[in-house]
Amino acid sequence: MNPIERILTHFPLMILDGGMATELENYGCKLNDRLWSAKILMENPNLIKQVHTDYFEAGADCAITASYQATVEGYRERGLSEDEAIGLIKKSVQIAIKARDEFWRIEENQYGRPEPIVAASVGPYGAFLADGSEYRGDYLLSENELVAFHRNRIRILVEAGADILACETIPCLKEAKAIARVLKEFPQVYAWISFSAQDDFHISSGEKMADCAKWLAEEKQVAAIGINCSAPNLIDSLVKEIKNKTSKPIIVYPNSGEEYDASSKQWNEVTSNQQFTTSTQRWYEAGARIIGGCCRTTPEDIKAINDWARN
Repeated sequence: MNPIERILTHFPLMILDGGMATELENYGCKLNDRLWSAKILMENPNLIKQVHTDYFEAGADCAITASYQATVEGYRERGLSEDEAIGLIKKSVQIAIKARDEFWRIEENQYGRPEPIVAASVGPYGAFLADGSEYRGDYLLSENELVAFHRNRIRILVEAGADILACETIPCLKEAKAIARVLKEFPQVYAWISFSAQDDFHISSGEKMADCAKWLAEEKQVAAIGINCSAPNLIDSLVKEIKNKTSKPIIVYPNSGEEYDASSKQWNEVTSNQQFTTSTQRWYEAGARIIGGCCRTTPEDIKAINDWARN
């Protein structure tokens, strides 16, 4: 049984964590860097462990590792050896596992919730480029080249002991297909695939969300399909698009509603029509069964989901 199925068999909702980078910044980290939160794996890994713990305490059933922009290529550009880079990528999983195990050993933390899982973040090729192209999907690589890019990191994350892979902020179906091909090389491994979206019906590349869901519906190792790091006001429609094409669990973890400027690497505040936390129950009613937050969301947002879902 895949880890998501194990949780949803016994609980109506699986709660994800929220923004890793947001919390690291709240702890004082400077992340205006090509490596983003993966930089902190080098500088202060204990702080990453603390953020995972904060989210578990808020009610999260899943820790997403700080490996979104952690690649061998990216670390080597920073001057690290290949062995050092591999060690840091594995460390992202090991830190999350340690935080989970320490949290779960406390008996009072086990009441009324599933044992949390660790999802190894697999960012898109655009995250390595660090130019915002994970929100456009316009990088000119073939599917075979994307397979080659993802294969090594997925192998490292699997070997590190992650429960599942979080293939997230994927901007185009071509990259999702490449990841699905790599998964077949690790037949016991499951992943979720979540896309970034440009509007109520299309992912960032302009392809229809419904078409992506239909294609992924046939992939046995894809445990859930959904959307992340996109505007909250798009989620209701996108959930319906997915639900019409697949019976797989639907996963949503949008950002807070603020907009990201890739050139300045800064978030611009915008006025959202509804608070993030008041939307999550509506997404559940629309059909989402795995819900959390992405950029600019916090443990307080996850606690708000926990409060209505578990009480």
